[in-house]
Amino acid sequence: MAKIYYDKDADLNVLKDKTIAIIGYGIQGRGQALNLRDSGLNVIIGQREGGANYKKAIEDGFQPMPASKAAAKADVIVILTQDHLQADIYKKELRRYMKKGKALVFSHGFNIHFGKIKPPADVDVWMIAPKGPGSFVRRQYEEGKGVPCLVAIHQDASGNALKWALAYAKGVGGTRAGVFETTFKEETETDLFGEQAVLCGGTSELIRAGFDTLVEAGYAPEMAYFECLHELKLIVDIIYEEGISGMRRRVSDTAEYGDYTRGPRVVTDRTRKEMKKILAEIQKGKFAREWMKENKTGRANFVKMREAGDKHRIEEVGQRLRSMMSWIKK
Repeated sequence: MAKIYYDKDADLNVLKDKTIAIIGYGIQGRGQALNLRDSGLNVIIGQREGGANYKKAIEDGFQPMPASKAAAKADVIVILTQDHLQADIYKKELRRYMKKGKALVFSHGFNIHFGKIKPPADVDVWMIAPKGPGSFVRRQYEEGKGVPCLVAIHQDASGNALKWALAYAKGVGGTRAGVFETTFKEETETDLFGEQAVLCGGTSELIRAGFDTLVEAGYAPEMAYFECLHELKLIVDIIYEEGISGMRRRVSDTAEYGDYTRGPRVVTDRTRKEMKKILAEIQKGKFAREWMKENKTGRANFVKMREAGDKHRIEEVGQRLRSMMSWIKK
């Protein structure tokens, strides 16, 4: 069982006289920055000039500056750009400002765990990872609630890394819900596996396979869309609120019986073996090397796969049907 920290375990005062630089004002960066500022902490933004994120930071009352300038001023440097960009940003703009007594912070352990970023030994390195997108982190904070977070300490040069990390978690609202202790290794590997095998890769491929099966059998693509994609939200919402057993009690007995008897025929022992293979590739760094190489060589495969996905018939059918559902935009 992971150790869990709450509001009583965190003291915002340990960061009151510190300057926190948020590098990257995307969805996660914006949510965390606004919450930290509203918690009374001193926040500055490192964001390249031009573009929607730079403009949004100004609209939110910040004065965004180059990442190097923000890092020079900050005691706590938080990298919230996309994984494949972080190592270059660190080397070009942040590394020279990583001095003794400072902290380098992440919300995902990818670049530390796989050795893409190697901070000096005399700085603290820790992670606060909210388990939700930045917009949700912000909304929950504004409602007086919080999103659970993960905390991990990679380097504790000062002896105060955990205190600083928990104060930061309190600043973004995480200690209201609970902050779970983990490691960079565990967070990184479980996060990648969940994305690839279940949340993104597994789910999207299962949806398309179901859609294709019905359409190829002669059923209307609209019916296939409703049954294999549209109604998934209903099921996921119930699982989110009540777990798998709770979902099974909420659907019809027919659906529940079909779940027990047919589900294992879709996710078979062969599927589980492939999941273990995917996990092994993550653990050994194969996926990380593959992804970084893809970015360094122009993303040709990535773009090709994205374009192919966009051309799948389910996208055309879905776009047409969703245009009829005014409540979705709301």
